[in-house]
Amino acid sequence: MTQLIVSEVTLTFGGLNALTGVNLTIEPGLITSIIGPNGAGKTSMLNCVSGFYHPTTGEIRYGQRNLTYASPHQISTMGIARAFQNLELFRGLSVLDNLLLARHQNLKYTILHAIVYFGKASRIEAENRAYVEKIIDFMELEPYRKKMVGNLSYGVQKRVEVARALTLEPKLLLLDEPMAGMNIEEKEDIVRFILDLKKEWGITVVLVEHDLGVVMDISDQIYVLDFGVVIGSGTPHEVASNPKVIDAYIGEE
Repeated sequence: MTQLIVSEVTLTFGGLNALTGVNLTIEPGLITSIIGPNGAGKTSMLNCVSGFYHPTTGEIRYGQRNLTYASPHQISTMGIARAFQNLELFRGLSVLDNLLLARHQNLKYTILHAIVYFGKASRIEAENRAYVEKIIDFMELEPYRKKMVGNLSYGVQKRVEVARALTLEPKLLLLDEPMAGMNIEEKEDIVRFILDLKKEWGITVVLVEHDLGVVMDISDQIYVLDFGVVIGSGTPHEVASNPKVIDAYIGEE
């Protein structure tokens, strides 16, 4: 299993530092949460890890591979996938088609194979379809599989967004506020899926989430950002008792 290490990462936009000297160690097989007030740099951190931003200085390594200047496509082939805070789905397509499209990098056959279809192309298409069906079953999306995504409730669309990331067969899954805008029942479902991903699938999860109750319940380790700087880290108990974290984010009871 592979460790993700963020070393002294600074991200600058003009004269503004979105991140300043950030150090993170994401241990394999655990759920690591990144929390902090709005504008603290949480999504910017995920953007750096997933290749949408490149750090101004610093380094990001995943095992022996340097991700610092890798493209999103290159990073996705390394076993890292992301579910976005703002839904990145094809609203005019069905749930099934959205998930099948996400498997495009696994369609490794030539134009000739596609023309003939029978043989290699047919086998690869069948394998991809079988994997997508496995994800649909796991995320309990069977009732919606042929429905147009744009017609689904927001909570179900968020579930499809997570499913889309899972179709890439990640070893490391980045979840950017997967429970935002959900009711209590929908949040409970997502929490259950996240715990099952860790326990049954062995997937390392990095979670950005504002619901502190959820974060404290399911996280193995937590990093707290404030104005782009890590002000605290550790277990949920350690973070909850950190004076800097209490002052900047949690607040007194």
